[in-house]
Amino acid sequence: MTAEVIARVDGQVGRLTLNRPAALHALNAGMCEIMIEALLAWSDDPAVSLILLDHSGERGFCAGGDIRMLAESGARDGVEAKAFFFTEYRLNALLHGYAKPVVAIMDGVTMGGGVGLSMPAGYRVATERTIFAMPETGIGLFPDVGGGWYLPRLPGKSGLWLALTGARLKAADCLALGIATHVVDSAATTALKAALIAEPHRVDELLSSHAAPPVDPPLNARRTDIDCLFAGDTVEAIFAALAADPGGWAADQLKSLKTKSPQTLKVAHRQLRLGAAASGFAANMAMEYRIGARVVARHDFIEGVRAVIIDKDNAPSWRPATLEGVSNAMLDEIFAPLPPDQEWSPLP
Repeated sequence: MTAEVIARVDGQVGRLTLNRPAALHALNAGMCEIMIEALLAWSDDPAVSLILLDHSGERGFCAGGDIRMLAESGARDGVEAKAFFFTEYRLNALLHGYAKPVVAIMDGVTMGGGVGLSMPAGYRVATERTIFAMPETGIGLFPDVGGGWYLPRLPGKSGLWLALTGARLKAADCLALGIATHVVDSAATTALKAALIAEPHRVDELLSSHAAPPVDPPLNARRTDIDCLFAGDTVEAIFAALAADPGGWAADQLKSLKTKSPQTLKVAHRQLRLGAAASGFAANMAMEYRIGARVVARHDFIEGVRAVIIDKDNAPSWRPATLEGVSNAMLDEIFAPLPPDQEWSPLP
């Protein structure tokens, strides 16, 4: 059986290559466990000075997690889904606080779980094929894997806009927002990786020397609109601001938001507000685990996966169907602490 993550040491570089191309490298618990084991072994190994995260094949870095499994588990007892979140979030936290430099090659699709792998890296390399997004509101989930920590720390309201709309970004916009630290042509990534393995202590110089020519970020033309229209203290206020704006861009954003789960929109809005004030990354992940443990068993996630992934009719029936139907009491229940023996914790 082919390993779904290839973990090995090349020279002084610990390499983790996602190797599930038929599923766009969507993560499962086994893949997370392989990465955790390797990263723990390399953390104290003086022979390893750099970590490189990449993927096999041409289609993308990582499209997310095993959504179908999560929905099937949520429809039963949720045990498998919660176990996956517990392990995945430990991997996210391990990468976030890792003592050695990490380079993530975000070539192609980088969504959901792929964002959770790449955003903790000190060096995040996009290519012209990169498609970055957190599209969870469209399936009744929420922008997890550290989204509550990273997204509100992006410039202005861009993180909230990404969280609510699931908008997709290309490389130039990723660089402009600080999601990517470098942009390299996809054709140059093989040479870049070879250079990093040959001279891992020259990572900054090598990334600069392999950089692609700069491109004007298309999103720059909308940054002021985003900061103004997504500034509301509630999702209802954001809807109202978009509805009152005469521009076509605002109308497009509102049209998109109206297709999302009202519950998830309000969950994401509160998640980013609390994440912005969190005492640290682990505290944010504990919050996200509480949300995840509950949301996977709720109607909107199971229905969203049915509509988008299983039946592909793209016509989910959300419950509640309106923002007004999502009460603060419902949100309080989703965000409430779990019993002490069920709470998430980072690796010891």
